[in-house]
Amino acid sequence: MMRSATLPIAVFLSGGGRTLANLLEHRDQYGLPIDIRLVISSSSKVRGVDIARDAGIETLIVRKPDFPDPSEYCEAMFGPVRDCGARFVVMAGFLKHVLIPEDFTQRVVNIHPALLPAFGGAGMYGHFVHEAVLASGQSISGCTVHFVDNQYDHGPIILQRTCEVLPDDTPDTLAARVFQQECQALPAALRQIAERETA
Repeated sequence: MMRSATLPIAVFLSGGGRTLANLLEHRDQYGLPIDIRLVISSSSKVRGVDIARDAGIETLIVRKPDFPDPSEYCEAMFGPVRDCGARFVVMAGFLKHVLIPEDFTQRVVNIHPALLPAFGGAGMYGHFVHEAVLASGQSISGCTVHFVDNQYDHGPIILQRTCEVLPDDTPDTLAARVFQQECQALPAALRQIAERETA
């Protein structure tokens, strides 16, 4: 039975579901006070859908091409979130641009695999981010948890975690090190939000 101090959330994803799996692990093993009420995927053919369904979470597929009007797509995404009673949305590797409705201002959380505001914006996701970090000669990278607004990788920063960029790094090795930080950063940010919201 969920505690009354548990934060009801929905998760948007587009891929393998590693971030969702990490949230489930932190919920089940480390007492992260979240209640994942809904998962919405932009594709039916990704492992994230299987992870959600295996965990017994209501799961919907909402394909952006089915909603060419941005307002209709926004409603298709956020209507079910309202219906399930989720108060926050977590973008867990969600690669589509969706308008944030007014009632979800500063209630949509994203994690980005770089230290924003650097290495963000349209097209900056996945290996593209890590390639850009390495090409720039940075010695430090990391991840950023932030509230989402209607610009790519924009909005108030909640927290950041850093890691070293090594001389022999490839995009893949750097991505793996950054993801280790993501696995700590997102649960920490959600714990902060839950404590604030349920205080």
